[in-house]
Amino acid sequence: MNTMMNATTSEPIELRLAHSPDPDDAFMWWPLFSLDGAPPALETGRYRFTPITDDIQSLNERALTGDLEITAISCAQYPQVKSTYALTACGSSMGDEYGPKLVAPKMCTIDELRTSRPRIAIPGRHTSAFATASLLLGPDSFEGVSVPFDEIIDRVADGGFDAGIVIHEGQLTFADAGLHLVVDLGAWWTAETGLPLPLGANVIRRDLDARYGDGTLIEVTTVLRESIDHALANRAASVRYAMQFARGMTEELADTFVELYVNRLTLDYGERGLEAVRTFLARTAAAGLTDEPGAIEPIMPALRA
Repeated sequence: MNTMMNATTSEPIELRLAHSPDPDDAFMWWPLFSLDGAPPALETGRYRFTPITDDIQSLNERALTGDLEITAISCAQYPQVKSTYALTACGSSMGDEYGPKLVAPKMCTIDELRTSRPRIAIPGRHTSAFATASLLLGPDSFEGVSVPFDEIIDRVADGGFDAGIVIHEGQLTFADAGLHLVVDLGAWWTAETGLPLPLGANVIRRDLDARYGDGTLIEVTTVLRESIDHALANRAASVRYAMQFARGMTEELADTFVELYVNRLTLDYGERGLEAVRTFLARTAAAGLTDEPGAIEPIMPALRA
């Protein structure tokens, strides 16, 4: 059921929604967009959503400018943009006993890697994957070199790095390149804390109420939640759309990846998800990896009738 408030403006409100070019984000948000001239699959009321795709490190950096109305960011980046953006209660990516993988060209233990001060390919310094690896290994125990996420497997396999942190579909395909798992960062985090690992977050500009009327933040967040609901209820169509971002994955593998990161915590943080975010950001701040997060109160969607 659509729970949006009545429109208060006659012209559609244009909102840019930025996400990373991977299947799980595409799966969640396609119902909001006009595709091939057809209207959106979901009724979006007074809003018109325009998709923007870019890698997560670029989106983290762009969020510092505050120009996008809605954007994916790494959870680790939230303290740096909290004055401009609020978290939405839906749209997060969390790994519950799984997550980004620290991989190497040859088999080694965490202790062996840590003591060698390795050169590690990372998907960006603002990413949650990098922050988690820093918590595990120690921030000063390795040299992290930013590499485009879709080049990390090849660059590590070619011997350019002692190890690499793989995200997105690389979590499922790194072994095909002959790489070895050192540690699953999500499994380590859950064993350490009993909580899922917060990876991606969805944020919305705090000033939308001032620009478009009181209740806009809740109204838009409600539409976002309905998009995820629609995508899950129409899974086959959603996976077909997401395949354009699957980078060589089979449809079966893409569906497996989506299932990992579009789940109950994506629909709503809930108490466990919020505890995970607060614990993660408290620990990264204590380690000097991020700013202090302050109060973490996501924008909630309207209650269902």
